Parts: sequence; C-alpha cells; structure tokens
Amino acid sequence: MKKFKKASDVKVGVIGYGGAFNMGRLHLTEMKKAGMTPTAVAELDKERLKVAESDFPSIETYTSVSKMLKESDVDLLAIITPHNTHAKLALQCLNAGKSVCCEKPLAITTAECDAMIKAAKDNKAVLTAYHNRHWDGCVLEAVRQIKDKGVIGEIVRVEAHMGNYAEPKEWWRSSKTISGGILYDWGVHLLEYSLQLLDGNLTEVAGFAKKGYWTNSWKADINEDEGFLTARFDNGKWITLNISSIDSNPKNGDRGWLEITGTKGSYIFDHAEYKIITPMKKGVKTFKGKNPDSEGWRLYQNLADHLVKGEKLVISGEWARRPIHILDLAVKSAASEKSLKAKYK
Repeated sequence: MKKFKKASDVKVGVIGYGGAFNMGRLHLTEMKKAGMTPTAVAELDKERLKVAESDFPSIETYTSVSKMLKESDVDLLAIITPHNTHAKLALQCLNAGKSVCCEKPLAITTAECDAMIKAAKDNKAVLTAYHNRHWDGCVLEAVRQIKDKGVIGEIVRVEAHMGNYAEPKEWWRSSKTISGGILYDWGVHLLEYSLQLLDGNLTEVAGFAKKGYWTNSWKADINEDEGFLTARFDNGKWITLNISSIDSNPKNGDRGWLEITGTKGSYIFDHAEYKIITPMKKGVKTFKGKNPDSEGWRLYQNLADHLVKGEKLVISGEWARRPIHILDLAVKSAASEKSLKAKYK
C-alpha cells in the first residue's frame, strides 16, 4: 500500500457527480475535512462537471474514467454511481493502482466483492465502502447499551425492518438489475447495524420475495414488492430483515428500525430514539432515550489515518462483503426456494 506523510498528500476524487443528493460534493467535502486534497472528478454529464468546477475551483474534470486514470495522479477514488456499476468501476480503478471507496452497497453479488478484494490485494491498494452509518448515533448507543453494558442480557435475535405501502418511484433504485432488488438499498444499512451487534459466523440464509403487485416503466425488471430473509449464525443466533412496499402496518412504526431481543429484555431503535423494555414481576418496564449525534465523518478520517498512520481500517472490503453475502444469498434462495449455505474465502 502506498504510504503518505500527511493527509494532504492523499489526492482524492469521485466518479459520478450527479444525483439528487449532491453526493459528489458530499464525498469530496468530507474527504477534505479529513485533510485529504480534492483533485479529480469523472462524470458523463458535462453540466454536472461545471457544478463540480464551481464547488471546487481547482478540480480536474474528466468525461471518462479511463481518461482520468491515464492523466490524473489521484490516489483515492470514491465511486458514487448506481449499484450495478460499482464492481466494474472499482476493478478498473484498483487495477490501475488506485484505492477505492465504493458507496454502499459495495457491490450486488458475493463474486463481485471477492473480485474487488482480490484486486485490491494484488495491486496493494485499499478497498473500502462508504458505510458512514457504521457511526450513526442509533447504533453507537445500541452497542454501548447492549454490548458494553449488557442491558438486555445475551442477544438471541435481531429483527430489522423498513416498510411502507407505496408504489416504487420512477428512478434507477426501483430497477432490480440496477439496484439489486428491494432488499439492497436500506437493507444493507440495517444489516450493517445488525452485524455490529451480533457476533458469530454466518452459516446459512433463507430468502423470500413477493413480486408482481406494483408496476411502472421498469416492467418485468421492477424491484420485488417485498423481500424477507433469515440469516443463521454458528452461535445459534439469527437476523431477520424485511423490506416492503406493500406493508399497510409497517414494523418500523412502533418497533423501530431494529428490534433486538435478549435474554433479559428487548432493545428497539430508530434514528432518533431508543427503548429498553425489561420484564418485571408484573408487566414490563420501558425506558426511552435519545440517540446521540451521528459521527459519519469518522469514516473518511479513519481512511485518512489508515493511509497516513497505518491505523486499522474499520470498514475493510471483507467487512463490507458481509451484508452483501447475506443479500446475495437471500435473492438466490428466494429464486430457488431453498436455504443456502454461506461461503467464506
């Protein structure tokens, strides 16, 4: 891996500067706050390149990744394009000796993740995923309460859910081919939360899906109406994930985003607050609290410190592979109507 004397020596760029959320600007701004130097942008839309030049006046702009890799001395690239392009672009950059931070999900399939991890190792480059929600206040507090303080005893299961009753939007995230399916967009966040809380090695996944109720211009390629999975671990614990667009009584209403059941109580959290429910001789006791502020800035700070000081990379390629492997197995399991065993390198 290339070593740097100081963070400002790390020249950074983004692939993609479009989107409704101004993600290109967000990534470059966060990398700059971590001390690194915004250097290059690759974007097909020339109008968006003008926006990038306005946001970062000294930035290099390119209309192709190939041209940028050939002409720029950028060291680290954030890939913020649609999900199904992550692996191809990451491999192109890694094989050119550039380090990569992919927006989550890291990729759509396990095979893509494994190819990216191998390319990073072969080229002595860094591969990570933009799991900034690893430092969301809700999961930081859950880790403190559940793992550090043991407020609900031993974890038995984690139930993750996100749903509504709404026709999918007319955008690329509603395409199964492009997005990976209904489980990928929010599911990768909820699984990453869950994997911070539940220890053990994944052993098998069973997936279920309903499709055919909603329709839009994607036609047969539209996402599933609902996806569900159960992931089993070698310590006897399990995770369930349910993402739905046909749920008239969404579980994330009174049961938060995650409900963690332990031997001495339950812990429920959404983004803003949490509840601890513990059994009493008569009934239960419920404690409610506010989650602390999120610290997503720590992702790029950790990456900068890894490149400069050799600090351990929190979101490694192997860590980012874990939720993708679960999602990949769930999709294949739903199609084959049988549970599938986990595979490790």
